[in-house]
Amino acid sequence: MEAKKFNRRNFFRLTATAGAGAIFLPDATASALKINPLQDTKPVYPTRTLGRTGLELPILSMGVMRADNPNVVRAAYNAGITFFDTAHGYQQGRNETMLGNFFKDKPRDSYQLATKGKFDYPLKDSFEQDFTALLDLSLQRLQTDHVEIFYTHALENVEQITNERVINLLKKFKADGKIKNIGFSTHALKPELIDAGVQTGVYDVILLSYNFKLNNLKETEEAIERGVKAGVGFVAMKTMTGGVEDADGKKKVNARACLKWAWQNKNITTIIPGFSNFDELDECLAAVKDPQLTEAEKNYLAMLKSQEMLFCQHCGTCGTQCVEKLPIPDLMHAYMYAYGYKNATLSKETLLSLNLPANPCSSCGNDCKVKCPSGFDVARKIAAVTPVMNVPDALLC
Repeated sequence: MEAKKFNRRNFFRLTATAGAGAIFLPDATASALKINPLQDTKPVYPTRTLGRTGLELPILSMGVMRADNPNVVRAAYNAGITFFDTAHGYQQGRNETMLGNFFKDKPRDSYQLATKGKFDYPLKDSFEQDFTALLDLSLQRLQTDHVEIFYTHALENVEQITNERVINLLKKFKADGKIKNIGFSTHALKPELIDAGVQTGVYDVILLSYNFKLNNLKETEEAIERGVKAGVGFVAMKTMTGGVEDADGKKKVNARACLKWAWQNKNITTIIPGFSNFDELDECLAAVKDPQLTEAEKNYLAMLKSQEMLFCQHCGTCGTQCVEKLPIPDLMHAYMYAYGYKNATLSKETLLSLNLPANPCSSCGNDCKVKCPSGFDVARKIAAVTPVMNVPDALLC
């Protein structure tokens, strides 16, 4: 009888369900990926050391934020991805719970976990108690006694990074063995935040937005270089600039080109693309198979460099222009989640966390004063995304 043929996506689904071992990349040979097809081994990808942490990580990791299907996590793990990034607030805690349920029967040395926690600033009197409870709950959900990295999440200014109460509590977490390495994450594209973190001598890892669209790329890379020399490790997020190449979110960006661009910087240890389905995982694995940029990919990225996309530069210009003092970068994130990532649930969660008025732009009407250097029509984007707050959860994707 003729042997059945499986395309790669069917094979992913088969192995995701069965928990099988190696997954092969399209048009790749076993020798190219250092796989013995007769053994239950995983592909070996290029690895880099994460600063002074000593963690040796494949250059491709998984940002789990949008994923809600444990079979996608299984497929990534079976494909040789070992580092998984989540956060206390993702999917209102369900993201950590999903990972905990998946990894509970896996050898603890076969994977690494990072999670993140936000705190209010200025700090409340109960900060130490509240933040300790947050981490303990994250560990409980993840069904582990420690994480390899714990990030203070989405920091925006130097004061948050250098605050003594924050630093002392993070040191206690590390001394207690709950976290192996201390980090912070930031969407704010400010090299001075990197320098501040490095100068404390406390932060082992920095998670930052890093992609070909950065307006201050030279300054950012110089700050990263200074951090690496001091022993700090760097992990990159937002490498896909919002997931689409147009301002209206109608055309997917070339994920392979975006990943390969970021990998050219040897100071970036690993990237955490937020794939949430098998097709997106396919693209990431195809990129890591051959991480060198082609001329066609270089030309593609050059073409997009000056084109309006969905990635907010966090330049701060809008903060001084907005009459209502709205958190415009966060609103632009919510728009990106809805129209770029096609994830209205994540968009709603972001919006509700901002405590916005019912009609945030009511005082300005059609006369928005914000002139975005990236060309964003800020008023139109806010008007398009804020109604998501009122959509019942059952109707959201």
